[in-house]
Amino acid sequence: MDPGTYPIRRLVENPGNVLDRGRWPADLPVVAQILENGLDLAPATILVGENGSGKSTLVEAIALAYGLSPEGGSTGARHSTRPTESVLAGHLQLVRNAGATRRGYFLRAETMHGFFTYLENNPGGPDAAFHDMSHGESFLELAVSRFRGRGLWVLDEPESALSFSGCLSLLAILKDLLAEGNSQVVMSTHSPLLAALPGAQILEAGPWGLRERAWEDLDLITNWRNFLDSPQRYLRHI
Repeated sequence: MDPGTYPIRRLVENPGNVLDRGRWPADLPVVAQILENGLDLAPATILVGENGSGKSTLVEAIALAYGLSPEGGSTGARHSTRPTESVLAGHLQLVRNAGATRRGYFLRAETMHGFFTYLENNPGGPDAAFHDMSHGESFLELAVSRFRGRGLWVLDEPESALSFSGCLSLLAILKDLLAEGNSQVVMSTHSPLLAALPGAQILEAGPWGLRERAWEDLDLITNWRNFLDSPQRYLRHI
């Protein structure tokens, strides 16, 4: 893929709106690293790590800084139920690639119920009867209907809505988008399957901040392999 065609090349701190380093979320190692050193993004960037490591905070901030709705949707969505997002988006500056698209979409599994209601209440209604589907079916249907052509496609822990086969279906959608070129995927996940998106840059979040890792070297993969090899080793200690 031509590196000049996907939307966001790099994240840096906004020099005109510096974030107090003693304030959350600047005290998260992941956020502190980006504020100090910036972060280069690839056509596909996958963030993995434990709960509380800051990966979802970062994904949310990227979506907001790009102009996407914090609870899901495109740059035109204006859906909000109870604002809980961090202040990070206002302190980030996106270094965009010249000539790249400004289209995009944010899929956030935890807010999809409210977002589907928002779509229903919009003139013309939604593309499908999302509330009549299962959580996973509706999530995939939305991805199929919205993830088309060039754009920035942001996903926050989509596996919470999906079965194993659902994760495979989503992986196929994202793989095809990237193969077409001019698109970019930024995703946080706990799923070893979704983390295997072909060609993705994988960043592991933790007390060290962010570090690039190969899929097979991730703590996520090691832990799942060990559990599947011998679940009783874990179950007898809980």
